[in-house]
Amino acid sequence: MSRSAAFFTSSDSRGLNPGLSQVLNYVAALIAGGFTTLTASPFELWWLAPVAAGLMHAGVHSLTPGQAAFKGWLYGVALFGSGASWVYVSIHDYGYTGVPLAVFLTLLFVGCLALFFAATFWLYRRLTRPRWAVLSFAGAWVLGEVLRTYLFTGFPWLLLGTGLVDSPLAPWAPVGGVYLLSLMAALSGALGVELLRARWWALAPLAIIWLVPFALPSQWTTPGPEPVRVALLQGNLPQLIKWTPEGQRVAANTYSDLTRDLDDDIDLVLWPETALPMMETQARPVLERVQANLAPETALVTGIVQRTAEDRYYNSMIGVGNTQGSYQKEHLVPFGEYLPLESVLRGAIDFFNLPMSSFTAGDADQAPMQAAGLKLGNAICYEIIYPQLVANRARDSDILVTVSNDTWFGASIGPLQHLQMARLRALENGRYVIRATSNGITAIIDPQGKLLSRAPQFETAVLVGDVHAMHGMTPFTRLGSWPAWLLATLMMIPGLAFFESKKLAKRKS
Repeated sequence: MSRSAAFFTSSDSRGLNPGLSQVLNYVAALIAGGFTTLTASPFELWWLAPVAAGLMHAGVHSLTPGQAAFKGWLYGVALFGSGASWVYVSIHDYGYTGVPLAVFLTLLFVGCLALFFAATFWLYRRLTRPRWAVLSFAGAWVLGEVLRTYLFTGFPWLLLGTGLVDSPLAPWAPVGGVYLLSLMAALSGALGVELLRARWWALAPLAIIWLVPFALPSQWTTPGPEPVRVALLQGNLPQLIKWTPEGQRVAANTYSDLTRDLDDDIDLVLWPETALPMMETQARPVLERVQANLAPETALVTGIVQRTAEDRYYNSMIGVGNTQGSYQKEHLVPFGEYLPLESVLRGAIDFFNLPMSSFTAGDADQAPMQAAGLKLGNAICYEIIYPQLVANRARDSDILVTVSNDTWFGASIGPLQHLQMARLRALENGRYVIRATSNGITAIIDPQGKLLSRAPQFETAVLVGDVHAMHGMTPFTRLGSWPAWLLATLMMIPGLAFFESKKLAKRKS
């Protein structure tokens, strides 16, 4: 086989049939999307991340911008169709939507999310040239992830770097966060393609990417001297009856009984998101009765719904006992917690009338809650997947606390992916993460992102363990995602067609 055909879609593959090259590009995109899902929990085949990126890099310059966009779209369809299929459970099982409409809405969700990759690859192919393809490809990949994180409220689920939390590249996370991990994975994939084309210069940068982590500090933050004993409660209550009078009684009895049975040495008790499915004013008497049976210095923190005098609703965390302050969720879930285009969509179908889907977002500059002598970096449910938001909270906190109602995922892979992202937030910020969920997966995560303990899913459980206040900051906590974004942008610049055109013009003159 000639060098030009050494990899099926080499950027200089003039001897390869254009039609076959195009088909192989599209097949590779579907495979790459599936591979990326396999890097995430529960599969955790992290080594497939650079393979997936390599499949997307290979041959993209043999395509037109429109064809490259279609390749990107197919990748997104395969990725979200396999990795975010849990949205069907939320829509059908808990959104009161029939099967045909639930299938349609799921396909619409997948197809629309895939457009982010279509746009990324169209712009990449339109603006760049093969000369610096290795650098510009990795840069474009990360900038596309940034776009997906923030545009239309954002959906940073299944970022390429997330599955690397257990890989040899993981030490990059406290330096530059998940976007730096994505950059390293995409760059490794592109360099791997060049090696398959016998371009041996790719060995040096590839070695740097994979060897430098061994020289990075294993821990950037230091633990406080005294452990804090925490108890995380998982009530495992049915979602379908949660907001009924019966569900409210069951929830109050379940969490009261679980808390009453705790030992006296517990410093902090954590209940999950909306553990008591009622307004704060209704829940206060229950919480105070529970607190009366705890040791005087024990703090109790729970997720709850707050209603203001102005008739605004907040998805919140409050405390009783040894606590100060409260937290109101800042980043809301579209359709689940608020309805875009509400005047048009409200009432159109049952899915747009979910309980508690009219929340107001909390302020971005809320002071941290304090409980059991700890400053808490709070994140409610979906918020834990936003790296920058969590880093902002970590700067002023001793520990990260997240509560969630993962009942919406059902028995899908969604809760496992959610937990993996919480683990990456712990690693990025060098903080313990304590995570209480309604039916799993409740867990205690150490500052290296390792699971210290977890409760069984779909069971009523109490998880008890020790954590420490962590002092100091990782580079990522201090600087956030900006260095990784800037690096991705700088890597794009040399490959821009504008600069290459200017060089060619100078040569001709």
